[in-house]
Amino acid sequence: MASQLIKIESTPDLADQVYRSLLDAISGGSLAPGSRITQEEVAEQLAVSRQPVLLALRLLKKDGFVLDAPGRGLLVAPLDGVWLCQVYQIRCTLDALAARLAAQAQAVMDPELIRQGRLATRSHDVQAMMAADAAFHNAIYAASGNPLIAQSAQLHWQHIRRAMGAVLQVANMRESIWDEHETIAQAIATGDAALAESLSRQHGEDASRNLARLLASVQPTSASAQTLSRNP
Repeated sequence: MASQLIKIESTPDLADQVYRSLLDAISGGSLAPGSRITQEEVAEQLAVSRQPVLLALRLLKKDGFVLDAPGRGLLVAPLDGVWLCQVYQIRCTLDALAARLAAQAQAVMDPELIRQGRLATRSHDVQAMMAADAAFHNAIYAASGNPLIAQSAQLHWQHIRRAMGAVLQVANMRESIWDEHETIAQAIATGDAALAESLSRQHGEDASRNLARLLASVQPTSASAQTLSRNP
């Protein structure tokens, strides 16, 4: 599948920008599982030298987003539904704890978070949907008063984000996600800690089951058809 990456300016953190650009393409689906990536093609598309691309690709490989390809280059790693379910087990626990603590503080979530989430859903913009989801959950982490929750959740967020990107392209459950978010926010605002915790845990468990089911139904395209190209 052809993909188009946005050119970026040269800065001291250039490797990090290349990393984020590639990760956005992987999470958004323009670089699907099995897509072949070469250092030269990425450098040409982003109009940067090969050195920051090499550093970014090494980090992507270390983080498990790409694998060595036969011959030369790298391949976008397949999505492992079993492993993602294990990640969600941890994520559900963190989210439930954050919701309980936020409810004990009777925190009021900004209604704009819900509004922006629904707008993103209706726009069919996968990147915007993922950003809105992250903003909502990060707001609950902040409201919990425990900074270790956000730090712990961040360890696996990029892998969950990638799975979400794959699912949101084919799933029919986008609006219901924000119905659940709104219900969680209401439980937090009323100070019902037990309900907020239960709803948050159920939200995560439902997401895990839906991800496993939907990812199992997605058949990756052959690597030969997934080569990076300059033309969209």
